[in-house]
Order: sequence, then C-alpha cells, then structure tokens
Amino acid sequence: MSALATSRQFSEVEMGTALPTLEYDVTATTVVLGAFAGRDWRPMHHDHQFAVERNGVQDIFLNTTGEAAFFERYITDWTGPAGRLGRLGFNMRSPVFPGERFVITGTVIDVDTDDTGCGWVTIDFAMRVDDDLRASGMARVALPTAPDDNPWHRRGDRWQPEMREV
Repeated sequence: MSALATSRQFSEVEMGTALPTLEYDVTATTVVLGAFAGRDWRPMHHDHQFAVERNGVQDIFLNTTGEAAFFERYITDWTGPAGRLGRLGFNMRSPVFPGERFVITGTVIDVDTDDTGCGWVTIDFAMRVDDDLRASGMARVALPTAPDDNPWHRRGDRWQPEMREV
C-alpha cells in the first residue's frame, strides 16, 4: 500500500468538517525539550525561578516553536503523510504551563483548488486549557486531488501556498 493510499484525499473534505481533537498533558519535560529543539535557550522555558521572579508567571511555559510543533502535528495527523503544510499562522494569547492539559480543535473553513490543480484546505484551529483560549490560528494545507497526485512533488510555479482571504 502506498503512502498516498493512507492519506486524506482532497475529495473527502468539505467546508465545516471538524478535525478530531488533540489532547495533551504538558510536563516540564515537554516545555524544556520543545524549547531546546527550537534552540530557544531563554531561561523562561527551562528555569522555574527565572520564569516566576523575572517574568512574573507561575512556571516555565511552552515557547512559540513548541506550540507551532503541536499545531503542525495536529494538522498532519489529520491529513496523513501526503498532506503538505503550506502556511501556518497563529497568535499566542497566554502561556501554557506544566501540569496543564491543552486541547486543540479545528474546523475546515475553506476548500479550493488553485490554477495549477493543487487542492487546498484552510483550517481554523484553537488551543484551549479548560475554557481558556491560549492560542488560535489558521493553516493552509495541500491534499492529493487524485490517486497519482502528491503535493510533495510540487515545485516552483506549481506550489502556491499563500494564505487566501476567507
């Protein structure tokens, strides 16, 4: 079986489709490894005392690249291996700390095919801890439009990931 066969196809998606939720229990290790993986050595992501005394927050917290990685995982878990992330943008509203459980939800808000035949899906997503919105954003991801289509093979003029106005 090919990787494309296990991937979501463009024809299977429509506006309003809700993506499955992703729930994750954040630990201090999650925060530290996420920051270090992104080469973010700033102490508020690994030094509790610094975070509390210098930044005035309750503990160390997820950094931007750590949150981005969870959003990318959320989207690509849904698309499968042939889904290709084109654009991702989000706003962090408040920190996510160790000991918290975040939930990411998302909804398809646009489905379109560009002039090269690439199938694009726009997803509106949010990260919440309990009822508190911590981050939200949008992503544009390419999906295969036919059994022989693979967005990962698109280059140059055939790859147009710019975010559209929705």
